Amino acid sequence: MPEWETVVGLEIHVHLKTRTKMFCRCALEYGAPENARTCPICLAHPGALPVANERAIEHTIKLGLALDCEIAEHAIFARKNYFYPDLPKGYQISQYEQPLCGRGTFAIPTADGDETIGIERAHLEEDAAKTVHAGGETGRTVGAEYSLVDFNRGGTPLLEIVTRPDVRSADQALRFLRLLRQTIVELGISDAEMEKGTMRADVNVSVRERGEEGFRPRWELKNMNSFSFIGRGIDAAVRQQIAAYEAGETLRQSTYDYDPDLDRLTEHRSKEEADDYRYFPEPDLVPIAPPAELVERLRGELHELPATRIRRLEATLGFDAAHGLVTSHRDDLYERLLAADNIEPRVVANAVMNEIAGAGVDPDAVKAEELAKVIAARDRLPREVYATSIANSASTVFSADEYLAQTAVSDEGELAPVIDAILAANPGQVETYRGGKEGVLGFFVGQVMKETGGKADPKVVNRLLREKLKP
Repeated sequence: MPEWETVVGLEIHVHLKTRTKMFCRCALEYGAPENARTCPICLAHPGALPVANERAIEHTIKLGLALDCEIAEHAIFARKNYFYPDLPKGYQISQYEQPLCGRGTFAIPTADGDETIGIERAHLEEDAAKTVHAGGETGRTVGAEYSLVDFNRGGTPLLEIVTRPDVRSADQALRFLRLLRQTIVELGISDAEMEKGTMRADVNVSVRERGEEGFRPRWELKNMNSFSFIGRGIDAAVRQQIAAYEAGETLRQSTYDYDPDLDRLTEHRSKEEADDYRYFPEPDLVPIAPPAELVERLRGELHELPATRIRRLEATLGFDAAHGLVTSHRDDLYERLLAADNIEPRVVANAVMNEIAGAGVDPDAVKAEELAKVIAARDRLPREVYATSIANSASTVFSADEYLAQTAVSDEGELAPVIDAILAANPGQVETYRGGKEGVLGFFVGQVMKETGGKADPKVVNRLLREKLKP
């Protein structure tokens, strides 16, 4: 049997964070009453003329710079013609041959080096309205009893990022999408919330024999708005395509719906090509020529991107810890704690990723300067005291002094009499330990902690017990 290779290309659609729509001044408001944010322009009344949203153009260029894209000196809007009930003009204003952002790359850090995904383009367009399919068994177009259209979303600034077919597995696709989403959010250009539909993806999947040149017909999984469903959908498409080829079937290029409950794909329609959309320049909008000073200003606004931070922190913490901190959005707390006190970086990373995260504490609310003092003194604090300090570290009245005052008892002169009394009271356990069952040591440590109210330093207690229990 042949060895099959997965080939995936992604089209990611992101709602840009602007106050108004792409070509009119209707306010953008998620959750507004249906059809309450509309006007003659976004409803395509005759004679209504569009005007491009300047902020949306800037957001697109900023992401293009983050993706190392070629920023066009001259970009044009085009009409993408197709009919659908949620597209009142009968065409979508988009970009095609001359997009704002051309070829680029996006690096996914791994323990073995960067995996580079090519970016074909990033272009700006308007979103369609939202069609809600009601009744029937599925809530989808097929089988629905009726459909309703909410035009509030129509005209929302939409940034589309198109990758080259460089992705080779569902896992790699998800790692790419999660890191891309984090980059978009950190740039401040979108909330990119998949559950709200402000980020969604069309996923193009095909397979070919290992070593085969060119590409076979692809299936496009439309409007995927869940990372989990995207991963499962890719695996389902690969599975079905391989089964079809090995059964001698011929596949055609089509769009598919993925049913996560059945883990199955069903064909929706044949896939359109660019010629089917009859692109031509939008006559009502002038070309975009971004000034060089604008591009440089936006370049100067780029902060250290997530992939770069992972590599920087990796030098100190190792890849796994660095990746975990950045992708969990906890690296800022790590940096603040590290700057607040002279603590070993790995100790700080462990506190952030395990102790603070485990306690469910909001990392952005932690009083880093105070908590750093506690972490620096963690070896001198009773376990319960340290755990309590972590749990309370986001409180507005949190102070290290309260916990540092409860330093563990480590004075050997104070602990020795307590240990002697416990050993004298438990001669049987003493003989058991000396007979080779060192697990009994935990019993003695527990007794000492009980007698001292949990304030004894466990390290000192362990050492003294071992010394006193020698035959």
